Amino acid sequence: MIKYYTRACNFYFGSVSINKVKKKLSIPLHGNKSISFDTIELISKKKIKRMNINKINRLNKNIKKKVLLDLKKVSKKKKIKGLEFSNLPILMGVLNLTPNSFSDGGRYTRQNQGFYHAKKLISDGCSILDIGGEATNPGSREVPSEKEWKRILPTLLKLKRLRKFISLDTRKSIIMEKGIKNKINLVNDVSGLEHDSKTIEVLKKTNIPFVIHHTKGNPETMQNNPKYENVLLDIYDFFEKKIKYVRSKGITHENIILDPGIGFGKNLKHNITILRNISIFHSLGFPVMLGTSRKRFIKDLSGKNDSNERLGGTISSSLSAIMQGVQILRVHDVNEVNQSIKVFNSLIF
Repeated sequence: MIKYYTRACNFYFGSVSINKVKKKLSIPLHGNKSISFDTIELISKKKIKRMNINKINRLNKNIKKKVLLDLKKVSKKKKIKGLEFSNLPILMGVLNLTPNSFSDGGRYTRQNQGFYHAKKLISDGCSILDIGGEATNPGSREVPSEKEWKRILPTLLKLKRLRKFISLDTRKSIIMEKGIKNKINLVNDVSGLEHDSKTIEVLKKTNIPFVIHHTKGNPETMQNNPKYENVLLDIYDFFEKKIKYVRSKGITHENIILDPGIGFGKNLKHNITILRNISIFHSLGFPVMLGTSRKRFIKDLSGKNDSNERLGGTISSSLSAIMQGVQILRVHDVNEVNQSIKVFNSLIF
């Protein structure tokens, strides 16, 4: 039996979008009439059919039912405890408390440096602080949990006083438990909940929001010739199965975010395919997060090797994601990306 996937495309913004929604010529994205679309791609592993939403009624009965269910998920208002989705996108500021992260390793490991940088990220416009004590970029090795927590705790204790939304970037259930006791708001596990078998029980017990991140393999080996049958649909199927799995374990809340994992077990072609078609993940019914900040694909496309010289690529890929309705952007350069978004929004809204 052929499986079909629905991708929302041809987006409108601002007053144009609001007018089209009012006239029922477009469908609002995640309940926001200021962002809408009037076209879908009906995708299978063999072909792609593009159509205006007014042609959906002409589809085969079973396919039509599937598409309408997908569109219901795309258009429903998204909710994550502690986050406000009225002004999009939400910026997640990266706070690496590690000596070996690919672009800023060692910069914020000394006394109070992490805390001061966190305050800057907040003042620059981030709504989420993503704090991590273990590098997971390609080639990095696992850090013992005791060392990881030792890196995180001093800064986390100070951050608690700011009462900001804090995401904990970790693959380990024991770090998650410690972080939750210290008032973090979100678990961001780049392994897709697969590194530690106890993770799912922690998430169930605490009912905390979490990110389902796609990674193929582990950081040490994930870039060793990654292969997919169809990278876009394979990742979609992974998310679908993982959502079904967490439901089977008794997690019923909607506080879930999806991240397709740019650069995590993907080559350049894979990354480009995901970025060009990322709006397909809206039909899973959850907010979509994207992290392209300073990543290698920018160097591969532009020829710039230094990870600190990839701001232009970060901004352009972020704006492209906004045009497909991505709700959360994970970035290092919050001030610059935020500035680009403000200018972009002033021109299209």
